[in-house]
Amino acid sequence: MSAEPVEVPPDALPRELLRALVEEFVTRDGTDYGAVERSLEQKVADVMVQLARGDVRIVFDPESETTTLVAT
Repeated sequence: MSAEPVEVPPDALPRELLRALVEEFVTRDGTDYGAVERSLEQKVADVMVQLARGDVRIVFDPESETTTLVAT
């Protein structure tokens, strides 16, 4: 039996861990932010705002033991 993915509230993570997770996400190969080049800080800030608004959520998959960000 496979375990269901678990949503993790952003405020349940220490600030440093949340930032590391967001940085890893925005620097993944294949992540495209359009024609305008943006700094890491800008990308991280945008994702943090999206997390706060609930537009993006953190999901942990116990089967693969991976965490990712997904659009809601």
